[in-house]
Amino acid sequence: MTEHQSRVGRENRKGPFDKEKLLQQNIRAAKRTLGETLIPRLTAHLKTLTRDFGFSIQAGEMQIINANWYVTHTGLLRLARRKRCRGIHVEAVDSLCDPAVNRFVLKATVFPSKESAGFVGYGDADPSNVSLLVRGAEMRIAETRAVNRA
Repeated sequence: MTEHQSRVGRENRKGPFDKEKLLQQNIRAAKRTLGETLIPRLTAHLKTLTRDFGFSIQAGEMQIINANWYVTHTGLLRLARRKRCRGIHVEAVDSLCDPAVNRFVLKATVFPSKESAGFVGYGDADPSNVSLLVRGAEMRIAETRAVNRA
């Protein structure tokens, strides 16, 4: 994360922030990324993600992939923090892991409150479903996928 992204993220999270101002910042950032044309479907989705969840493009919380908005891992973690998530627990599912061939399955449980039993998500990774750029980091990829799904 760049210093600018970090600063923007902090500015948008101090106390109650103006979602309309954030929306305008997001629209400007999207136009810089995509060029001046922003199709109506993307604009509508951007408005929803901004107003409902307070995600910021400049803070690295959203990006466009194949003409669709995606919330990044950073965006999900910041949302959890804003919602005062109590904790995230991750553990390997040993019976499904095979370290010799870099195959990992992890289970993540997100606890939104002290009293909650938590929300569970699973993530898997092996050389057949990760990019060549991250080959060798399958356990970390599986962890990220599990946390994002929980």
